[in-house]
Amino acid sequence: MITGQTLRDAILSGANNIANQRTRVDELNVFPVPDGDTGTNMSMTIGAARAELENLPDSCTVAEASKTAASAMLRGARGNSGVITSLLFRGFSKALKDKTTADAADLAAALKMGVEAAYKAVMKPTEGTILTVSRLAAERAAECTEMDIPEMWENTLAAGQAALDDTPNLLPVLKKAGVVDAGGQGIMVIFEGMQQVFAGKGIVAGAEVAAKPKVSSEAAGKGVFADDLMKVEDIKNGYCTQFLLHKEENASVERLRAFLESNGDSVVVIEDDDVANCHVHTSDPGMMLSEAIKYGYLTNFKIENMHEQFLARQKQAKGLEKQAEAEEKKDSEFVYAAVDPERKYGFVAVAAGEGLKGVFTDLGVDAVVSGGQTMNPSTEDILAAIQSVPAKTVLVLPNNKNIIMASEQAQKLADRKVIVLPTRTIPQGMTAMLNFDPDTAPEENAVNMMAAADQVGTGLITYAARDSEFDGKPIKKGEIMALENGKIVATGTDIVKMTYRLARAMRKKDTQFITVISGCDVSDEEAEHTTDMVRAKCGGNIEVSHISGGQPVYYYMISVE
Repeated sequence: MITGQTLRDAILSGANNIANQRTRVDELNVFPVPDGDTGTNMSMTIGAARAELENLPDSCTVAEASKTAASAMLRGARGNSGVITSLLFRGFSKALKDKTTADAADLAAALKMGVEAAYKAVMKPTEGTILTVSRLAAERAAECTEMDIPEMWENTLAAGQAALDDTPNLLPVLKKAGVVDAGGQGIMVIFEGMQQVFAGKGIVAGAEVAAKPKVSSEAAGKGVFADDLMKVEDIKNGYCTQFLLHKEENASVERLRAFLESNGDSVVVIEDDDVANCHVHTSDPGMMLSEAIKYGYLTNFKIENMHEQFLARQKQAKGLEKQAEAEEKKDSEFVYAAVDPERKYGFVAVAAGEGLKGVFTDLGVDAVVSGGQTMNPSTEDILAAIQSVPAKTVLVLPNNKNIIMASEQAQKLADRKVIVLPTRTIPQGMTAMLNFDPDTAPEENAVNMMAAADQVGTGLITYAARDSEFDGKPIKKGEIMALENGKIVATGTDIVKMTYRLARAMRKKDTQFITVISGCDVSDEEAEHTTDMVRAKCGGNIEVSHISGGQPVYYYMISVE
């Protein structure tokens, strides 16, 4: 049997292990494009639970340890590999619910439930990935339930390693690149860190501290007023009241939310299975708690006098240095907003670069989350943006295939209707917005917007992050690469020539528009010259235009419609 302390330490050890080795896992990325962030995403996902786990007492139960970890990871999940990692640990939370200690059978059941949740979350599961490695490890664990936990986990690791070693045989692209699956390697690194604690050898040490999400569930709803625009007497509901509601069976949290909204403001209620995290600004905290206790029992009370907070912040602000002010601005980038019943639609998009942020804002997007290749925002980053849009229905455009799953997890946590449009590129997101119809129903809008987005061709000009191979030919680190809809189609040394050749190759008989989007490493003069060359080479009746996107990683993005 293991205690909650042991499980807590095992997860911390796994987090430390992947943090130590995340660069090695990143480098397993198959393609040489500079987006190999699997290890970083997994490290930041499990690392999001570090602080909360460290605050758990040694007397905690396995239920408390698993629940704490799963909740934090769900909100801190980044990238597809991070979301799958969070779902695997979600299995621990569900299987160990109400348990004080756990045996080998309990851990095997936890792995099984986590794998099932991960497979369900992926629309088209691909074998030869983290899914295969975790599934075969879980199947082996189920065969070892009569063993003690260290021996059972050792067998689980052996099965997982065998599955990882076999991933190149399941995915030819891995064999061609001479690597194993990065996500599978990442989960093995986490499991190996856990085994060190199960075997009584202590927590893996020396980890880097993974970045935490910008917004935590503890801070939901804070920053709802600007100090420089308000006076202390403007605060009508002066008590910031937070608590955790442990729901009774069949309790209607929607009714509680309605009560809080009717008797306060800045209401945030985030449900998580049997618990709801509640936040409200009110003039009568006692009334809020008296109503809430009708739906279950309450813990984690926190009531703060905002009049005092307001005055203290004003006093402190006078002495803040510029760096501290910048951090504060970053932390409160998105401010919670209650749903406006008169507002039908709102939009959230993910994009990196001030130019692209401006483009999406001009197209009607309310909140732009900074992110993209190498900078995958967390589930909670996206959730904070959603919660800042006061619309009945919020449409989310991830604009990157590795951000879609995190967006879908945020969708489940939001307190308003959310539709995730699976846009995989920036050009797709822009076209989707251009095809929005305010007079059409949400679901029909989503279908029409994605139908238009799927007709857009996306070209990318970037550089090789390391030596690799393409179509039997070597690619040298630093060499320029052209990608069409995610596939490498050519390599070279001249950025301008590669760009216009890619645009010309993507052009079709019915092409009407080509948009050249320049990145942060391209000057305005270079961008205009390149656009002129695209115009000259593609010519005809095609309208060629230029946008200064300011995006990192890609010298140029090309949209072909």
